[in-house]
Amino acid sequence: MYIKFLPSEYVLRYRKGKLVKEGAGLSFFYLEKTTSACAVPIPNQDSDFIFEEKTGDYQAVTVQGQLTYKICDYRKIAQAMDFTVNLKTKQYNSDPLQKLSKRIINIAEVIVKSRIGALELTNALKLNQSFANEVLSELKSIDELKKLGVEVTGFSLLKAVSTNETSRALEAKTREEILKQSDDALYERRNASIEQERRVKENELNTEISVEEKKKQIRETEINTKRMLLEKENELEQMKTESEAEREKIKINAEIEIEEKRRELAQLRLENAKKDADAEAYRIGAVMEAYNKLSKEALVALATLNMEPEKMIAQAFEKLAANSEKIGALNITPDLLESLALRS
Repeated sequence: MYIKFLPSEYVLRYRKGKLVKEGAGLSFFYLEKTTSACAVPIPNQDSDFIFEEKTGDYQAVTVQGQLTYKICDYRKIAQAMDFTVNLKTKQYNSDPLQKLSKRIINIAEVIVKSRIGALELTNALKLNQSFANEVLSELKSIDELKKLGVEVTGFSLLKAVSTNETSRALEAKTREEILKQSDDALYERRNASIEQERRVKENELNTEISVEEKKKQIRETEINTKRMLLEKENELEQMKTESEAEREKIKINAEIEIEEKRRELAQLRLENAKKDADAEAYRIGAVMEAYNKLSKEALVALATLNMEPEKMIAQAFEKLAANSEKIGALNITPDLLESLALRS
């Protein structure tokens, strides 16, 4: 006969009780009397759970969630549990997956119970993913599951709820707390509003004080600035007056010095003029003394020594005119007069 398994099934084929072949999705011909097979599912398996537990303060809590596992070692699980299938119908002879899921869920319930038993009701109702991760980590370390060749890959909590009566009591308590918180929030808002208004007024007063202080500082600065300007102006005016006085003094001293220099120059000129006059008088006296020692004819000869011809002719004519009564006849040629006219 011939049989073919799905790729999602890991098949262990036995002949006369001995393993002859294994693998995913096997297909083979077989003899019914000597052949048997185990089919272990390869995909992950999901199992839902609901646990009824007690908290540390003896309150009932219902925990609902889902657990995911996968079979890692197919030989171990085939030895620990019966995964034999009917080769004709491909159905399990028993229900191994349900038994395996129940075993894993029981282990998980023990862990959850121990953890919830250490919590109070309010904390137990707040279970989150962190709690689920802790349970999952502990499930992965269980030796019993490792011996089965099974690994838990996921553990999630959908919800944790208490009984109806407890829930209503908690709701009432929570409602009262919420109302109290609402009243407290209202009072806090009012107080905050009053405090905020006080702060605003205080800030306004502080602002006004700051503004007045700034104005005062500005006025003081202006006064100081004006005083400094007046002082600088006075200093400049004083310096200007001193400078003008100094300049006037220098000017007067310069004029005095110039007048002194002029007086000295005039004195020098006068002395020089006197010296020149004395020298000229001495020269003239010496010349006259020399002339007095000469005869009249020598003086006339000296006078005519360097005289120009025309002046000599004019002097001759003057002498002729002076002695005209002694002259009988005088001839003056035209050439002489022409020569005199040309020279003039």
